[in-house]
Amino acid sequence: MTTKVGELIKKGREEKNLSMRQLAELAKVSHSDISRIESGEREVPNPKILRKISQHIGINYNDLMYAAGLGFQVTDLNPFLKSYYKSLKGEELEDALANTSGSIITWKKLVESFTEKLKDESLSPQEREIMEQTIEDTEYQIKTAEEIERLLVNMNSKDYRERKKNKNEED
Repeated sequence: MTTKVGELIKKGREEKNLSMRQLAELAKVSHSDISRIESGEREVPNPKILRKISQHIGINYNDLMYAAGLGFQVTDLNPFLKSYYKSLKGEELEDALANTSGSIITWKKLVESFTEKLKDESLSPQEREIMEQTIEDTEYQIKTAEEIERLLVNMNSKDYRERKKNKNEED
């Protein structure tokens, strides 16, 4: 059974020992918005509200978006993505692994750069918020890419072993 966004928010809020009112104050949203989302009255909340809430309940914004039906789940690796990557062979598999590994390196550098820029006290609150959101989203992408990379490395090893075995049989 899929967890609904309201259930996820309520669980996160309770784990942080926050009342609905406390969460509403922290996230700068109305108490009634939180109440409607948690009760299931508002099944598809505004993404801006989800973004604000996610920062205070320890649940990734992308996970809330997925639970609300507004995004697609990537981690724990989506079965459709797994199926796609498992269908790759040979050069396609090697290219996917190289691209994924390269993306991880690039995204980690981006996070590092933005984290450093956050130390700049001249940033406006809006600039700071955008950078923090970008870091959060990028870290989510890194986590997903690392899962894909693990899958590809495992498959590449199997593919490599099969190619080596076939080559030995030919000789």
